[in-house]
Amino acid sequence: MNQTARIISIYAADTSGVCSALYEFGGMTVIHDASGCNSTYTTHDEPRWYDMDSMMYISGLTENDAVMGNDEKFISDLARAAEELKPEYVAICASPMPAMIGIDMDAIAYEVESRTGIPSFDVKTNGMQSYITGAGNAFLKLAERFTEAPDKKNSHGKIKVNILGMTPLDFPIGTDREIREWLESVGFEVNSCIGMGCSLADVKRLGDGDVSLVVSSVGRPLAEWLKDRFDIPFVVGVPYGNKFSSVLAENLRKVRGVETDDAEELTDSVSGQYRIYDSRIAVVGESVLSTSLAAAISLEYGLGTRVLETVGEGDMSQLSPSDYSCDDEDELEKELSKAEIIIGDPLFEPICRGKKFIRLPHDAFSGRCFHREAKKLIETPDYLAHDLISQE
Repeated sequence: MNQTARIISIYAADTSGVCSALYEFGGMTVIHDASGCNSTYTTHDEPRWYDMDSMMYISGLTENDAVMGNDEKFISDLARAAEELKPEYVAICASPMPAMIGIDMDAIAYEVESRTGIPSFDVKTNGMQSYITGAGNAFLKLAERFTEAPDKKNSHGKIKVNILGMTPLDFPIGTDREIREWLESVGFEVNSCIGMGCSLADVKRLGDGDVSLVVSSVGRPLAEWLKDRFDIPFVVGVPYGNKFSSVLAENLRKVRGVETDDAEELTDSVSGQYRIYDSRIAVVGESVLSTSLAAAISLEYGLGTRVLETVGEGDMSQLSPSDYSCDDEDELEKELSKAEIIIGDPLFEPICRGKKFIRLPHDAFSGRCFHREAKKLIETPDYLAHDLISQE
């Protein structure tokens, strides 16, 4: 059957994306699902669960509730918990069962807000899409509800940057600090960082930004909303390596205040225009991270790459005609057979037989399996260059 994985894993679901996106904003996130499923969304997909408290709950949906439609139980439980815990907001989302039987989650959120006075909203999920859809929708809902009218005072004369799409599903803990420090070192001021190392205050002041840096597909819907709502342009890419980081910084400066068509060209072709294309090296994973890494490899080492996008969702505008998007195991195995060197999460290695494999753990794919390995790789910045160059 198509889209059936016999060997490799699958990406975190949209419900996990919602939990990860909303983890640090002080709200109460509740998934309408059966009791016992909370560990899937927290301990397996969320590394902050062990070090940082967050109000992440599950409704405890029973078979009788699903069959008979006992929405009042869910509403009253939500209202009672919200009144006791006093969160900044209440966010709810659906697992596959509520989505299949057509529970009106919007109406439930409306009823909870009416009873408690606490801002409440539904994030559309069905448990069948990836974390990109869930987290992207969650950030968008949060911004629509809390982002305030901009105050464009800029006493320092620096360009204010919004960092969008920063979650531990795509980035190791601490990456937000590194990107903040990089932006400040090249003359920018960080206005907001959405997803990690943040608070609700970051969401409220998003409109004060001059430009947005979208570091994963998760941040693209929010970036487009900020552009439409407040005319804030954005650039897509992850600052990997010195040379590609310099390219991103220059594009952030250029995109501010240029004509709309030119801004869109800068947005969608940052990584593409600096890449060398060669099928011998394949970068496997989410589109923004993978194309940014491919561009960095080209600029730093003069090596060509091909990106194999494996989520099946996200910002496909970053892919070139030479790249390939595929979330089917059999098709992916055929495409991987064309490469000699493969860079990707270790759980892809079993379908890369006979190839040189460079392990690059991705939490959204392998969860907590390789956290120690990922930490070691971060502490050894030249590991990728050594493995690549030694093969050439």
